[in-house]
Amino acid sequence: MSDTVYNTTPRSILVLGAGELGQPVLRNLARGAGKAQGTTVSVLLRAGTVSSDDPDKQRAVAEIRELGIEIVIGDLVKSSVDELASLFARYHTVIGCAGYAAGIDTPMKLAKAALQARIPRYFPWQFGVDFDVIGRGSPQDIFDAQLDVRELLRAQTQTEWVIISTGMFMSYLFEPEFGVVDLKNSAVHALGSLDTAVTLTTPEDIGKLTAEIVFAEPRIRNEIVFLAGDTVTYGEVADKLEAGLGRPFRRSEWSVPFLMEELAKDPQNMMRKYRAAFAMGRGVAWDKAGTFNERHSIPVTDIDAWIHANLDASRRA
Repeated sequence: MSDTVYNTTPRSILVLGAGELGQPVLRNLARGAGKAQGTTVSVLLRAGTVSSDDPDKQRAVAEIRELGIEIVIGDLVKSSVDELASLFARYHTVIGCAGYAAGIDTPMKLAKAALQARIPRYFPWQFGVDFDVIGRGSPQDIFDAQLDVRELLRAQTQTEWVIISTGMFMSYLFEPEFGVVDLKNSAVHALGSLDTAVTLTTPEDIGKLTAEIVFAEPRIRNEIVFLAGDTVTYGEVADKLEAGLGRPFRRSEWSVPFLMEELAKDPQNMMRKYRAAFAMGRGVAWDKAGTFNERHSIPVTDIDAWIHANLDASRRA
């Protein structure tokens, strides 16, 4: 967070979920709330998460409590629109951080509940690509569901909305299952071509920047805000891996026709849907110069810094 002292009206903020993105959002909102008199932060968690014996969940819940954040028990998947609306109505701002794990229909259910509750401000789960530019009918059908949410929000005026576009989570690019970066075999498989670009941002930076956007004055409203830790081509990813790890990386291209053929063999495979959608190169990358973080001179993690911080010495050998 910056050193800005927030001069805002008291508000209550509810965050939905405390996972990979939710936790950094909560951490930074709690810091911001300390500068905005009268602001409270709460988080909606499932009962099973709060009572879980899983060490990671226990640590997350403990941190939430240490931050002074109220835990609200609820279930985004099992609850009805009416039930969620009744819960949301207690808050000024609701921020969706539950991700796609909650299911393809959940973003619309949450948006309907937010509007039914007539909350003043809503941040839907849209932390990703530019769905407007991608358009309907892409290989990833979740993107169409997100466009439905945008249309719903744009068609009304009672609830202000803010959409935060972040590109791909930076760590996701390096997930072995995604298949783009193969560290074991020192290879990069470019989606589309080596010249196809992708915007990447770390969840930690998204959390920091989301809090800045929430508390920004004058208030941001009914707007899509773009963030970027870095925007690189897949060829540049290979270059940066070579420089950071000190060894050569083979390069190959997974063309759009090839990826569409792979998807046709397994039409419900989420990973193949994402690969094909990103390979098209439309709506998945934007110039970092025009982003919120660049315009406000807020430092973020670029891919060189991520490689240095996250790829250990054994992988450099």
